[in-house]
Amino acid sequence: MRKEIAKNIFEVGASDWNVRNFHGYLTHYGSSYNAYLVIDEKITLIDTVKAPFGEELLERISEIIDPSKIDYVICNHVEMDHSGAMPVVMNVAKNATVITTAKAQQELQLHYDTTAWKWDIIKSGDQRKIGSRTFDFVATPMVHWPDNMVTYLEEEKMLFSNDAFGQHIAHSEIFADELPLDFVFQQAKTYYANIVMPYSPQVVNALKTVGTLDIRMICPSHGLIFRKDLDKYLSLYTDWATGKTEKKAVIVYDSMWHSTEKIAKAVAKAFENKGYQFKMFCLQSNHISDIMADCLDAEYICVGSPTLNKGMLPTVASFMTYLQGLIVKGKKGFLFGSYGWAGLSMKFMQRFFDESCIETVDTINEQFVPTKDRLNEITKQIEDKI
Repeated sequence: MRKEIAKNIFEVGASDWNVRNFHGYLTHYGSSYNAYLVIDEKITLIDTVKAPFGEELLERISEIIDPSKIDYVICNHVEMDHSGAMPVVMNVAKNATVITTAKAQQELQLHYDTTAWKWDIIKSGDQRKIGSRTFDFVATPMVHWPDNMVTYLEEEKMLFSNDAFGQHIAHSEIFADELPLDFVFQQAKTYYANIVMPYSPQVVNALKTVGTLDIRMICPSHGLIFRKDLDKYLSLYTDWATGKTEKKAVIVYDSMWHSTEKIAKAVAKAFENKGYQFKMFCLQSNHISDIMADCLDAEYICVGSPTLNKGMLPTVASFMTYLQGLIVKGKKGFLFGSYGWAGLSMKFMQRFFDESCIETVDTINEQFVPTKDRLNEITKQIEDKI
């Protein structure tokens, strides 16, 4: 049985200790699919779990109450890591009513056979009393699907935030303060960079609404619950959503015969000389999703590739494609590489930068092997443009 997180409120979800890939994002520490059971005059389940964990969810609920007695199932988000067990739950809790948005209802009907389900369709600002407690519902569209909402429990000052404020961490602990806080924040940052970053303008709007609530506890659908350090967590989320950068550069590259690698080191030296923090990532030994957390708050993103046939190395093309889907406006960058007889990679790399809304400060494209003197010139050239 999961811990009681407040009087008659339980976390009843499941930890997925073995998942290591989430839509191409490496989840080194697994994940959890959190669901919350609120016992009052009306028994309410907030979100469910991924389908393979449906029976585990019912077992956890059964340790507390008979699942058939559930009156309401709140669906904050339809994505299947949250709603996958809804058919199993609704088959047991045959008298339960699904509380969700109109958009989520449409999406649920496109995922499952909902013929027998009962509905209570709400909009942002609506309330529902379940006895001594009151739920407030806030629509948060495109954080990160059109159907998203968050649920606030007034009397307990608890925010059930769904994908917002989450981390991919499987855990036996339940609260963030039971683990090293820096570790939890780093996982939250990685989660934001790989999942939420494209929707930062919508997050800014959601944070304005959340800022009007008196929150004592943040209960996400992935990872750990926050009951302490809420101001710090909300401040970090604001920095990420508004695109606040540090004096930092991320240098990402792959190389065939080390020429592009040499240029990458010349670029790094320029940032070092200018007093920048920098990190270098060779794509032969670093996964693209692990790099994104550093891209989130970097001022500069620099990418290098030699020309292979008519374009980039596949590893660099993969990174650029991933970057294009995630990055927000406001970044600057340098493109660099080497070539033999046709320096075509730069054209494709430039297109990805343009479509990622990254301002290209300069490009460096060297034929074959740059000399030591030429590498020094590249360092000076970059320094002058930082």
